[in-house]
Amino acid sequence: MNNQDRIISVARKTIETESNAIANLATLVDAEFSEAVQYIFNSEGRVIVTGIGKSANIATKIVATLNSTGTPAIFMHAADAIHGDLGTIQKNDSVICISKSGNTPEIKVLVPLIKAIGNKLIAITSNKESFLGQRADFVLHAYAEKEACPNNLAPTTSTTAQLVIGDALAMCLLDLRGFSSKDFAKFHPGGSLGKKLYLRVSDLTALNEKPSVHPDTDVKKVIVEISEKMLGVTAVVENDSIVGIITDGDLRRMLTKEDNFQGLTAKDIMSSNPKKINNDAMAIEAMQLMDDNGITQILAEENGKYCGVVHIHNLTKEGII
Repeated sequence: MNNQDRIISVARKTIETESNAIANLATLVDAEFSEAVQYIFNSEGRVIVTGIGKSANIATKIVATLNSTGTPAIFMHAADAIHGDLGTIQKNDSVICISKSGNTPEIKVLVPLIKAIGNKLIAITSNKESFLGQRADFVLHAYAEKEACPNNLAPTTSTTAQLVIGDALAMCLLDLRGFSSKDFAKFHPGGSLGKKLYLRVSDLTALNEKPSVHPDTDVKKVIVEISEKMLGVTAVVENDSIVGIITDGDLRRMLTKEDNFQGLTAKDIMSSNPKKINNDAMAIEAMQLMDDNGITQILAEENGKYCGVVHIHNLTKEGII
């Protein structure tokens, strides 16, 4: 077997091993899982997530997911906890401890300390009969029969299973909270994701010039208006309402058809009934409308009045596309 075939074979086997383990997790979600979710939901405190080694890395991701979906969470490294960080845990906090074996030395030291404080302990472990599993108030069974590692040593399948259980936990809490896309936007104001959730058409039209001509405007003045406003388009407006649109393409088509455009006006070359969008709509809706209709600009209006233009370059610059 050459290197390419070997690489493809190992990659596929890894994915199959982990996907089979994930599929099996669905059968392990039980009443105890539900009770743990409801306990966290009804708790007045935060969720402290702890672990050691690769499980600690998974813990940090679960914390990030919980925080971004409305459940306050803090990461506490299991090794650091027994050297001073145990003070992170407050009276009403729930503690999630992640460990594949549930029998590591750090876990055996940490678990009794958490129990002594009196906080509820939730285990995410592959071994329900472990030291951790036997002492936890709730056990979320992240069973992994074998690692994807050919030596069955490197944490692969087990950490994937832990991550999936953490995601399932977070999504259940999200559902109980009725956490909406608007709530999500509050926690994700930065980057393209946040902008897709909160950026409105009005935010973009405010950045641009507002090209506008009357139906009776001479074609020469139409060309000047489009050139000066640098959006490749102008709205044709009458009584503040949009009655048409003229694009660079309309001008090019006019020049190929007309030898003499003296006397021509905006209404002679405009496209009637242009695509429009409400100025209060989400910017992502403008992108979808442009994509569906194969256009690069769209006119915005509010209460039937012309507000401005959104150009595809606006969406690109803001990271929406």
